[in-house]
Amino acid sequence: MLDSTKVLTEEQVRYYRENGFVQIDDMLSAEEVEELRGYLEETMAVQNGRSTQTAASGDLYYKVLNQRVNTWRDHGGMARFVLSRRLADAAKQLSGARGVRLFHDHALLKMPQDSKPTPWHQDLPYWPMNEPGALSIWIALDDVDEHNGCLMMVPKSQKIKNLKSIDLVNPEDIFSNDGAKDVDRNTAAVVRMKAGSCSFHDGLTFHYAHANETDNPRRALAIVYMPDGTTYSGANHVCTDGLGFRKGDVLTGGLFPRLA
Repeated sequence: MLDSTKVLTEEQVRYYRENGFVQIDDMLSAEEVEELRGYLEETMAVQNGRSTQTAASGDLYYKVLNQRVNTWRDHGGMARFVLSRRLADAAKQLSGARGVRLFHDHALLKMPQDSKPTPWHQDLPYWPMNEPGALSIWIALDDVDEHNGCLMMVPKSQKIKNLKSIDLVNPEDIFSNDGAKDVDRNTAAVVRMKAGSCSFHDGLTFHYAHANETDNPRRALAIVYMPDGTTYSGANHVCTDGLGFRKGDVLTGGLFPRLA
């Protein structure tokens, strides 16, 4: 049941805190994966809903990611997974936070044929948060490897702070930043996974996704969690714009519920 919890091992927690990411196999059952695939397909077909489609078919960004943010706001089935205690509690165990809130979910599809890699980047520079500590779960809904868009992660890169966001359409080399010159891309781990398995990564962990060279979409659901008490930086973001937050306000309320 999605409202049950999964106790992670001491080794998994230690590995995450040391390296900034961890892979956890079989987070979802085969039945849950099939259920979630159906909900995702229905949600991606919604027109004029409350979720946000970040690019249209044919756009350059779409070739990198067919992405929809806050799918849980359009589909109760998606909400069952996005708001689930099992996933959020795992994020809480790994982060050591006293509690975790949802920031947003996003469906991440790499479409077949003219797919592009997702360049090396950190996530936190895109999020309007003053404090570090936010993390993502990345759930594979298809088996993933280097041929259809699996992730790569650089161990210990979560220690690198104060870098700017990377343009995902016009790739910049994050490793050329002065603050990242001690980060060795050659240490990157290739995160191959079976459907239903997942990885968690810190918002500062350097990561990359391969292009999809197959004839089928590569489907994943990512959920961003933030430590309870995280405050708003004042930066623009699709999930906070228009909600009346002032710089320094705690990110809270119905769109950012505490889940664990």
